Amino acid sequence: MPASTDPPAVVALLGNPNSGKTTLFNALTGLNRKVGNYSGVTVEVQEGTAFTPHGKKLRIIDLPGCYSLRADLPDERVALDALHGRISGLPVPDLIVCVVDASNLERHLCLVLEVIELGMPVVLALNMVDVAERSGLRLDPVKLSEELRVTVVPMQADARKGVVELRQALRTPWPAVVTPAWRSDGTDLGTERREFIQRLCMLAARRPDAGQLTASDAIDRWLLHPVWGWVAFIIVMFAVFWSIFSFAGIPMGWIESLQGLVAEFIRSGMPDGDLRSLIVDGVIGGVGGVLVFLPQIILLFFFIGLLESSGYMARAAFLMDGVMSRAGLSGKAFLPLFSSYACAIPGVMATRTIHSAKERLVTLFVAPWMSCSARLPVYFLIVPLLLHEREGTWKQAVVLFVIYALGTLSAFVVARVLRGRLGPDSGVGHHFLLELPPYRAPQWGYILRHVHERARAFVVKAGTLILGLSILLWALSTYPKSAAAADADAFAHSAMGRIGAVIEPVVEPLGFDGRTGTAILTSFAAREVFNSSLAVLFRAEEGNSEEETRDTLREKISAATWPDGRPLFTPLTLISLLVVYIYALQCLPTSAVVAREAGSWKWAAGQFAFMSLFAYLAALVVYQGGRLLGF
Repeated sequence: MPASTDPPAVVALLGNPNSGKTTLFNALTGLNRKVGNYSGVTVEVQEGTAFTPHGKKLRIIDLPGCYSLRADLPDERVALDALHGRISGLPVPDLIVCVVDASNLERHLCLVLEVIELGMPVVLALNMVDVAERSGLRLDPVKLSEELRVTVVPMQADARKGVVELRQALRTPWPAVVTPAWRSDGTDLGTERREFIQRLCMLAARRPDAGQLTASDAIDRWLLHPVWGWVAFIIVMFAVFWSIFSFAGIPMGWIESLQGLVAEFIRSGMPDGDLRSLIVDGVIGGVGGVLVFLPQIILLFFFIGLLESSGYMARAAFLMDGVMSRAGLSGKAFLPLFSSYACAIPGVMATRTIHSAKERLVTLFVAPWMSCSARLPVYFLIVPLLLHEREGTWKQAVVLFVIYALGTLSAFVVARVLRGRLGPDSGVGHHFLLELPPYRAPQWGYILRHVHERARAFVVKAGTLILGLSILLWALSTYPKSAAAADADAFAHSAMGRIGAVIEPVVEPLGFDGRTGTAILTSFAAREVFNSSLAVLFRAEEGNSEEETRDTLREKISAATWPDGRPLFTPLTLISLLVVYIYALQCLPTSAVVAREAGSWKWAAGQFAFMSLFAYLAALVVYQGGRLLGF
């Protein structure tokens, strides 16, 4: 019999945020997933492929997490449009899988009832039954299925328990469309839903005694305490930063050694000339100057994934809500700002969930001041120069914590000022709803995927954008060639040397020379390029002997001097450089996304100009003020 040419059935996954929907999606699709590129859709939709136990192919659509189908938010609008087939390239789903958190059944059932009312085949994935049982909840999936009249599959998606049973439920013929048992003609629909859910939970989800505290409640008495909660938050953040500096040293040494061995192998096997210089100084020196910080970036995202997976990150958001309100922002701005610690681009895009247009503009304006992962290679280069390892990695961790805190607090201050200038919003305000999931054991599969994706993105960027810029910088620092024998004279004659000479009067008041100014200029394409630029520029000017090539980038720039012999990178200069990278918007892709999200290039241009000027003036005050004080 020939293979069927019918298109695969479409199954949509829908659920509240933190219901484990994405974990279930990953368990069903494995690596067969991608981001759906649907015309007119501004919220990310994941798409993947799965198979029933009998080998029937399914097209799985992971819709955005939402609390209802009222279509008040972009996430809700996309989900509702997808269910009604109003998205180009995405047909009406053949089946909807509603994913609910069994430990928060009463709240999650609200969305389930709305989906059933659409008149479509529905399967209920009762996820996190282990968490519900540990909290003392007694579940009756059979009774739940009888009352809702839909198939209910108990499961634990993070441990892949129940996944096989769910695949069985996705077979044809599809479940019959049911008539909502809670609908009547005489009462308000919202009231009918609430009364039905209360009765259903009494029958199918019996809760423990009212006075019995769960383990999560007991922990939250300390971690959400107005005093001890902040103490715990500071300790956790400090421990993360200390671990990054302490544990990454060994793998960073391996990468530096490998980089030196590869450079030495090429140097010994190739004759002296421009091609060897291009490979050793441009490619290996430039890209290696960024890749050496990969272990620290992996560690940072490992800890972020650990905090998210364990449930603590939601508590951090709860603690920050009060701070956000004093900055003139609501709790809805926290998640976009928090996302910006990884990358400002998804953070800016996440502002779509903010109802207030003014608050949304303010949030996307200050989001780039959350120190993103692209700044980490710069921080990891400068902080150890400022505080040597022998002074203790805990001091380096304190400096890194202060860097993050300074950027965040500055963003809040500017948000407060800007919010006041834009004036109050009209209409009724919107409350911030944030679920506090129960504490749970880390989901190692999720954490490892999270780390792998971030590390891969960093390596790909190093192999494309940074590689290309490193080659360009090498060419500019090599040509046009000079007959001068001295490396410094040859560099001064090159195109990059001439650019540096033009830039130097502008950056010298900040404590920088032309080479450093040129490296800062090139990093406007991507902040990490600063490291590779320094690696190329300093090696180009100061020679390429075997002994100098074996030096690390930190050793090379530590020895850099002004023409009169003064050290170039003094502690005051390094602090000034840190201030530049805390505040300057050195990311042109972010500006492009801001322009798109704000609907105006004027807003993006104003943001770029303000942050660049602010960074320059802040660094100027730090450097010149420090000199006046005798530092």
